[in-house]
Amino acid sequence: MNQPRHCPAVLIAAPASGQGKTTVTAALARLHRNLGRKVRVFKCGPDFLDPMIHERASGAPVYQLDMWMVGEQESRRLLWEAAGEADLILIEGVMGLFDGTPSSADLARHFGVPVLAVIDGTAMAQTFGALALGLARYQVDLPFAGVLANRVGTVRHAQLLEGSLTEGLRWYGALSRETGIELPSRHLGLVQASELNDLDLRLDAAAEALASSCEVALPPPVAFAAPELIEAEPLLDGVRIAVARDEAFAFTYGASLDLLRAMGAELRFFSPIHDPALPDADSLYLPGGYPELHHQALSQNTAMLQAIRAHHAAGKPLLAECGGMLYLLDSLTDVEGCRAELLGLLQGDAVMQKRLAALALQTVELPEGVLRGHTYHHSLTSTQWQPIARGLSPNGGRGAEAVYRQGRMTASYVHFYFPSNPAAVAALFAPGAEAAIAGDCIATVGAGLPAIGP
Repeated sequence: MNQPRHCPAVLIAAPASGQGKTTVTAALARLHRNLGRKVRVFKCGPDFLDPMIHERASGAPVYQLDMWMVGEQESRRLLWEAAGEADLILIEGVMGLFDGTPSSADLARHFGVPVLAVIDGTAMAQTFGALALGLARYQVDLPFAGVLANRVGTVRHAQLLEGSLTEGLRWYGALSRETGIELPSRHLGLVQASELNDLDLRLDAAAEALASSCEVALPPPVAFAAPELIEAEPLLDGVRIAVARDEAFAFTYGASLDLLRAMGAELRFFSPIHDPALPDADSLYLPGGYPELHHQALSQNTAMLQAIRAHHAAGKPLLAECGGMLYLLDSLTDVEGCRAELLGLLQGDAVMQKRLAALALQTVELPEGVLRGHTYHHSLTSTQWQPIARGLSPNGGRGAEAVYRQGRMTASYVHFYFPSNPAAVAALFAPGAEAAIAGDCIATVGAGLPAIGP
């Protein structure tokens, strides 16, 4: 029987989004990596952009942890495996510490990982202590490591914040508000790591700032119980899957790609922007990303457009998620009103909005099985096609995303987490299989419902 594994670990959380969790987590990862330690970083909840930063900071793959989308057993397996190789495990929380169901606090409490609270100290003095005390004591059974102040102005400011702590709360130090170490963002979150030419300089600067002002000792070890290990079935043995990956399409879960490989698939990456043709493949995966920032270049690569149209016309499997779905449409218009014509495989048009259109966890019952994932987008899509399914959010509210199908093409705003149902994913990508609901009967004229909302 597998034994528990012990590894120093901490969950970096905050009272709200925008406090600097990602900067602090990345700085800690780079600091300990520079000290010669093996660091494994995880991200709570659905997120593609923060893990890109953390992979650069730590030099190791980054995976999601989530009690709902990933599940308790899979989260346990990921932590247990990391504990077997790492000197330190860092987990970046999502939103505020207690926000959402399940929350970052739920995960920390379940696995016994102590919380390091990052609090933006801007324009704050003694109130810092009250906020820290509330985070530490709001749930009496929450393991709590201490507090780190972010965006501190001066040494005197840091002293005021530290002096405000009561009831033995541990001070981990302060990070200044130097603009040189902040990570830039755009409408869906942080700018992608590959777009930041000075990212390593920023990470090293943040690590040096932490080393000069914060504790660098390892936290106490956490015992991670052994999971039930289940081998993936070779349901995609020998299947070649073309996976879009470039500036426009990069939102993939590492665990999802790992699963495809574990089921026997060969992944062949390509660029819809730069490549003239698809790689030789049985199936096609168009994940999310930022097609709205590159829609003119996508429109101008007519050879790639023809190749993808031919792939679909040949009856080969195609899965498109969020930005990948926008690529399938007749057109995409950005926030400046600039329109580009795209694949035209899904009749309809999308228009980018300046405000968030949908953000929600999703569970979708497809003919192949139930899959979990999430939705997060700023576009609105109109189409005459009738959906074959709609997502449901465990937290209620808006975000009942439509799933569309024609032949072997499946498209939705939902970013699916493949390990939530390996058999269903295999059925979506397996070549030669009959579509679960046949052909053009799905592409019927409907009420023109947008792809968001009930």
